Amino acid sequence: MKYGSEKILPYNDNEQKTVQVERMFNSIATAYDKLNRTLSLGIDLFWRKKGIRYLQTFSPKTILDVATGTGDLAIAMCEKLKPDHITGADISEGMMEVGRKKVAKKGLSQQITFEYQDCTRLTYTENSFDAVTAAFGVRNFEDIAQGLSEMYRVLKPGGRVMILELSTPESFPMKQLYTIYSKTVIPYIGQLFSKEKAAYQYLPASIKVVVQGQQMVDLLTKQGFENARVKTFTFGICSMYTGEKNNK
Repeated sequence: MKYGSEKILPYNDNEQKTVQVERMFNSIATAYDKLNRTLSLGIDLFWRKKGIRYLQTFSPKTILDVATGTGDLAIAMCEKLKPDHITGADISEGMMEVGRKKVAKKGLSQQITFEYQDCTRLTYTENSFDAVTAAFGVRNFEDIAQGLSEMYRVLKPGGRVMILELSTPESFPMKQLYTIYSKTVIPYIGQLFSKEKAAYQYLPASIKVVVQGQQMVDLLTKQGFENARVKTFTFGICSMYTGEKNNK
């Protein structure tokens, strides 16, 4: 079964989504951080703090951050949670190269490393990490169910998953305001920062149809996660999904 965002492609119908997403993020990598702060009005920092606060209770020592991008969540987790090691995994070398420079500047290169990985086909062995995280990247998966299944596989028994993803508000008037913002403001600002017009048409389109809410909770449960839950922030613009792997 294909979910909505899996059908949304940045460029054309002739290539796999994974290939197109990799090319898209490589092309906007140098502008991504500044653009992201602008589009979210800086609220994405608040959302990451909420996700980290959830993990703080469990004190994970080894963390895999899938779809890590330029490493914002990995850096924030390293500074707050003080784990032994964080692995950032992504298909975009351009994004990760920006992340490596940020990590080096903060003196965290021993604690955070980046690796090229297809997040739906991770090369790590089973039961490798205390926690697996993803911030605003699940909607870019070619196969969301398979990506969640891989997160479950590489978690240690008792390990936790924490996913942040953009979502569509359901209540008036935020739903209407968000629709206007995503259709007009996001593409306009995106073009100011980057010549990659397709990327900022793809972004709102993928958010609009990504699996979310109870449907995502059910999908996590189907992949094996226990106590799967969803919590929303900022009138439903962001959703946090959490769950755990059976301790047996």
